[in-house]
Amino acid sequence: MEEIKKTCLHDLHVALGARMSPFAGWDMPIQYAGIEEEHRAVREACGVFDVSHMGEVNISGPDAERLVNRLFTNDVSGAPAGQCFYGMMLHPDGGVVDDLLVYKRAADSFLLVINAANIAKDEAWILANAEGFDAKVDLLSDSTAELAIQGPKAEEVVGRVLGIPCADLAFYTFKELEIDGEHAIISRTGYTGEDGFELYAPAAVIRRAWQALIDSGECAPCGLGCRDTLRFEVGLPLYGDELADDITPLEAGLSMFVKLDKTDMIGRDAIAAQKAEGPRRKSVGLELLDRAVPRHGYEVLDPEGNVIGHVTTGYRGISVDKSVAMALIDSRYAKQGTELKVRVRRKEFPAVVVPRKFYKKSYKN
Repeated sequence: MEEIKKTCLHDLHVALGARMSPFAGWDMPIQYAGIEEEHRAVREACGVFDVSHMGEVNISGPDAERLVNRLFTNDVSGAPAGQCFYGMMLHPDGGVVDDLLVYKRAADSFLLVINAANIAKDEAWILANAEGFDAKVDLLSDSTAELAIQGPKAEEVVGRVLGIPCADLAFYTFKELEIDGEHAIISRTGYTGEDGFELYAPAAVIRRAWQALIDSGECAPCGLGCRDTLRFEVGLPLYGDELADDITPLEAGLSMFVKLDKTDMIGRDAIAAQKAEGPRRKSVGLELLDRAVPRHGYEVLDPEGNVIGHVTTGYRGISVDKSVAMALIDSRYAKQGTELKVRVRRKEFPAVVVPRKFYKKSYKN
């Protein structure tokens, strides 16, 4: 068996009494005070996540932009340095290799941030498809650690506690800086539906930043448990659930991140054909008209009891207090308001198709 990995903060999680559990080959904190308490801390104030298990790859050189645009569904050309992009890498048949963020550092340099569970697969995919391009691929996952500081008070906390000016950053932009003599990147991005920032730096910098945030008493340590409940409530996909090798961006409801005018993009023709025909499956939101909790893999049924799909993620929502789910179902039943059923263990519960963004927040100006 492959030895489980530990992030640079592992001992600090243990010292805080975190409940640790394997995730994507890493021993990661699932919760500290509790998932609900941590979830609310991020919704109402500020929380910090260790996301050092994520992967990083830098692509640079004369053909860097052309290679990234071939690999990536979004279009990085024409954008200024300092812009972040969300999108996917696709197989030729349109299935998703991974979803990722791309940071445009310069016209000829791009940082790709990939999912922890897919690091080896993604690195192999990028390297294989980089052949013939005048571009350098640097694998940085082992030398890069990362924190996510999330919540309505994140800007204030990052500025005051960490001493990093960040109010100037617009959503999905970043800047490079030096911290304690080490190179770092801070971006206004996140995976919670709240305002927030992600800090990339060597391990020593991240350890000091984590400790400063915890010692401040103004930023709750948060585990992967509430990271999942937070992203789910605002309809953000998780690879392996809403996205996979056999699920396309159109089926996942992410067509806005696929730029089909890029003729050289891997998977472009398959997605164009699926768009013309219409996807046979669609990702939808479901609200159960009961307190039963839907879970990944549970069957979704039409009114006559025929299986038409399955739940990809489900919870009793913390911020919405409803039993809700995202599900991949036959597109004929995807219209909002359609009445369906979900089989929870051996019982069937009525459900209705609703928007996937279960939690909507009003922000103050």
